[in-house]
Amino acid sequence: MRLKPRVPWCPVGILLGGLKMADEDLQAQIDRLKAENEALKQKRSSAVSLKVSEKGAVSVYGLGRFPVTLYQEQWAKLLALSDEIKAFIEENRSKLKVKE
Repeated sequence: MRLKPRVPWCPVGILLGGLKMADEDLQAQIDRLKAENEALKQKRSSAVSLKVSEKGAVSVYGLGRFPVTLYQEQWAKLLALSDEIKAFIEENRSKLKVKE
């Protein structure tokens, strides 16, 4: 005598309908996450902000992936060189890349 394996009763239509619904839910969630990701990219690329770090330095956010953090004396030295930095960039413009 040959026994059939026991399989819980489940109509094929319900099973396939459940898969279809799950696919629709997943696609909706993927679309929502893509839109949220784009919004975050737009927000991040346009906003530059300043904060005081835990160690008392000035951090500039929004220029790249990580903040630029210098102590106030370092910022003062850098800002004093602003005309030289601008001239250097202009002189070397052909060698420099532009990040978009």
